[in-house]
Amino acid sequence: MTWTIPRARKKSRKLRGRTRTMGWGRIGQHRKSGSRGGRGAAGLGKHKKSWMLRYAPNWFGKRGFRNPTSRGEQPAIDLERLEAIVRDLAARGQAKIEDGKYVVDLEELGYAKLLGRGKITISVKVIVPSASGKAVEKVKAAGGEVVIKGAEGAGPK
Repeated sequence: MTWTIPRARKKSRKLRGRTRTMGWGRIGQHRKSGSRGGRGAAGLGKHKKSWMLRYAPNWFGKRGFRNPTSRGEQPAIDLERLEAIVRDLAARGQAKIEDGKYVVDLEELGYAKLLGRGKITISVKVIVPSASGKAVEKVKAAGGEVVIKGAEGAGPK
């Protein structure tokens, strides 16, 4: 003979037969989202405000600032600085001489843009990701050329 431990029966076993709501009160009280005040985040600013203030205080509002116009740092070099260092670059092997022109790749030197401040008197072929219009004019006037890297056929804007 085996003995079983007496314990309270599960509600689901008790509520069989003449019952429609299984202990959940009048019809519809345990149905859909009315008992919890709406689905999900509904009512966080109204009837669930105390919950929101306690558990999600930063739910509403904006935070922080993102400037869509900032494009990061673009290291630039002026023409006067380029003329001052181009002979040293050639002596160190960081610039070549082809057809009587110095050939300088400014991106390899860490520069992203060539600016037109100052004068240039030597003939230079400059390879650079971007350049200002004045810089291109002055280099061409001195007998050189500017090659915009990564943009075939695209010149300065």
